[in-house]
Amino acid sequence: MVSLVGLGKCYRIYDKPHHRLVQGIVGGRKLMYREYWALRDINFEVKKGESVGIIGRNGSGKSTLLQLVCGTVTPTSGQVSVNGRIAALLELGAGFNPEFTGRENAYMNAAILGLSHQEINDRFDDIEAFAEIGRFMDQPVKTYSSGMYVRLAFSVAIHVDPKLLIVDEALAVGDARFQIKCLNRIKKLRESGVTILYVSHDVSSVRTLCDRAVWLDSGSLRLNGSVFPVTAQYMEYLFDAAETPVDQPTLPSAAQVSPESESESMGRTKPVNHWGSHLGCVESAGVFDQGGKRRDAFHDRELLEVRIAFRVPQGAAKATLAVAFSIKDLKGTDLIVSSTADVGHDSFDESSDRYEVCFRFENCLNTGQYLLVVAIEERAGAAIQYYEYIEGAHYFSSIQSGRLFGLFLPPITQRVCVPEDGSGAAS
Repeated sequence: MVSLVGLGKCYRIYDKPHHRLVQGIVGGRKLMYREYWALRDINFEVKKGESVGIIGRNGSGKSTLLQLVCGTVTPTSGQVSVNGRIAALLELGAGFNPEFTGRENAYMNAAILGLSHQEINDRFDDIEAFAEIGRFMDQPVKTYSSGMYVRLAFSVAIHVDPKLLIVDEALAVGDARFQIKCLNRIKKLRESGVTILYVSHDVSSVRTLCDRAVWLDSGSLRLNGSVFPVTAQYMEYLFDAAETPVDQPTLPSAAQVSPESESESMGRTKPVNHWGSHLGCVESAGVFDQGGKRRDAFHDRELLEVRIAFRVPQGAAKATLAVAFSIKDLKGTDLIVSSTADVGHDSFDESSDRYEVCFRFENCLNTGQYLLVVAIEERAGAAIQYYEYIEGAHYFSSIQSGRLFGLFLPPITQRVCVPEDGSGAAS
């Protein structure tokens, strides 16, 4: 569907405006500019129906890559091959004429994307309903807020039957309700076989929507593989402490990044992600049953106990020390999270430097495969600092009898009653 071979984009940077004119006169005899490679030697493919997240820090080349795929920017080297109709949401307001009304821009954009006038007429009511901008549909878009821009642009993009949908951070300016609405629609498009390239700084949404992730760093492709391990490595890169760790790690380092199935993930014994300023302060961690046995499978409503044994990091203040855990699914979504800081725990003020923290709860997880995250945290300020963070300290399964729906299965009581008036309808 999408193939990038040796793709590169170089921009000429002129220090002064007149240098551009001089360059045109002297030609190649003297260079009046500096070269800046926004992308260099990018190679990967996106198969039909695949959903790929593009991640990286600001300035890493994500937007340039999408512009090259869309054809709005010409590559300096290499080539891009795309099959099928592309619908793209790039920078805010791209493709809109600010003097045109929302209706006129919707017709113009849809026509550019290949729909006939009759096809647009047939779909316009759906476009208008999804955008939810009401009477502003017939107002110039220069009067729109950023959220209204996105509502209309996204609505047009998803109603033109794209073979490739490209989204570049545009949804970040929308309100929470519309973001959820858009993400749900993207999921449906993905299920219908639409190929998706999705750029976002929100790792959780990338993990939710994408099968694979591509990490760009300073214009180069750093990692390309299954979404969970690639995003895990990226998060480690973002949060890794600047100083050299004072303790040596005793747990395995992060697993190598490669495409893998869920069954392969469950066979893993190494953490998918592991970072912090004091690696090795966590001595052991796992999920145990009521009898104190570490197990890899748990059944209906069993009492589970997350146990974390650790040494107090050198120089850490016990008063602001916290121990936390999270249960995640294999896409990295936090399902259960708790920390000693949540209840103002103060038992670390004793003289000992070694502790074991136990979190006990009933197994309310539906049938599936999960992983344990443990962290030793510094909570002195608003931003959490990590002495050690282990994503994948223990992999385990939950097995519930019968076919049940939902992620969680909390205890629920049911009551059936007849209204006092005997009508059979609730009053």
